[in-house]
Amino acid sequence: MTRKMGIDYGSVRIGVAISDPLGITARGIETIRWNGRDMEWAIDRIAALCSENQVDTIIVGLPRRTDGKESPSEQNATLLAKRVEEKSCVRVILKDERYTTVLANRIMTETGMKQSRKRSVVDQIAAEIILQDFLDHCHDR
Repeated sequence: MTRKMGIDYGSVRIGVAISDPLGITARGIETIRWNGRDMEWAIDRIAALCSENQVDTIIVGLPRRTDGKESPSEQNATLLAKRVEEKSCVRVILKDERYTTVLANRIMTETGMKQSRKRSVVDQIAAEIILQDFLDHCHDR
C-alpha cells in the first residue's frame, strides 16, 4: 500500500509528515534542517523518504501571503516541489497552507508543550495539518 506525504516548506526547516497506508491519518516523521541555499540536499532527503515509505503523492504547502499575492517563499516552495517531483517521480500537489504554522503553534501551546521542544516539531505539525486537510478532503468526496 502506498502513502501520502505532506511538506511544510521553510527556508531553514522543512517539516515532513506521512499518512498511514489507508490514507486516514497523518503524523510528522522528520524536520529537515538545511541552509536555505543547498536545495539539492533537501530534495535528496525528501526523495529518500518517499522511497523508504512507498509514497505515491506529495502535498507541498504553498506559503502564500495573507493578501493572496505570491511571496519569495512561495516561489521557493514551488521550485522545491518541481525538483522533488523530477527526482522522486512521485506526483506532487501544491496546496495553500496559510496559517498552518500559526495553527501548529496554537496546538502546541494548548497541549502544554515546552517551549524548548516547540521549535523542533512545529514544522512537522504544520506538515501534518497540510496532509490531514488533504486526506480529509479526499475522504469527503
